[in-house]
Amino acid sequence: MATYVLVPGGWHGGWYFEPLARRLREHGHQAFPVTLTGVGDRHHLLTGAVNLDTHIQDVMAVLESERIEDAVLCGHSYAGMVISGVADRMPERVDSLVYCDAYVPDDGDSCWTLTSEPYRELFLAGSARTGYAVDPPERLGPRATSHPLASFVQSIRLTGSLDRFRRRDYVYLSDWTGSPFTALYERLSQDSAWRVHDIPVGHNVMASAADELAAILLDAAD
Repeated sequence: MATYVLVPGGWHGGWYFEPLARRLREHGHQAFPVTLTGVGDRHHLLTGAVNLDTHIQDVMAVLESERIEDAVLCGHSYAGMVISGVADRMPERVDSLVYCDAYVPDDGDSCWTLTSEPYRELFLAGSARTGYAVDPPERLGPRATSHPLASFVQSIRLTGSLDRFRRRDYVYLSDWTGSPFTALYERLSQDSAWRVHDIPVGHNVMASAADELAAILLDAAD
């Protein structure tokens, strides 16, 4: 039995990954979709103080409270920053990592420095109303909520290498215009330490490729 911890990307709560969690549970595994502070049903907690460290601590608290010792961490988009921080701070509780169309930072990187200029403009324009909460793009639908700007711009602090973990997978969603992940995908494709997957769908993996992602996660636990 594997234990999956599923972390959604920007503007999304744990509801986004709940259908995937049900699929994994049907195979006899444990699965925990995480809602990060200030987002989803925790949007009432959004203040200017909520940052990347807060979100890393959110997931660490799940590992601690659920007594998870062998987590398969899966992060979508922005959440690549989060699962990288969790793995670095609690390596003894992490088995493997799956980055789904997500940022893979080095020490000192931020979502802001790793993303493309159109997304930087989106962060700034979306936070104009409050100065600290980035309003969700309209294309994300009615369940999306504002996301803390500080989590997008804070630099991550990493002390170790991802080489410590049994397995690392990168899932590249290749069929959408303006992806900030193309160069990362091409680089990781040349790195034998990574298992790289190309799914020709848009960035919304749960709408277009939930079954394919579930198959990759099940394989990652073997």
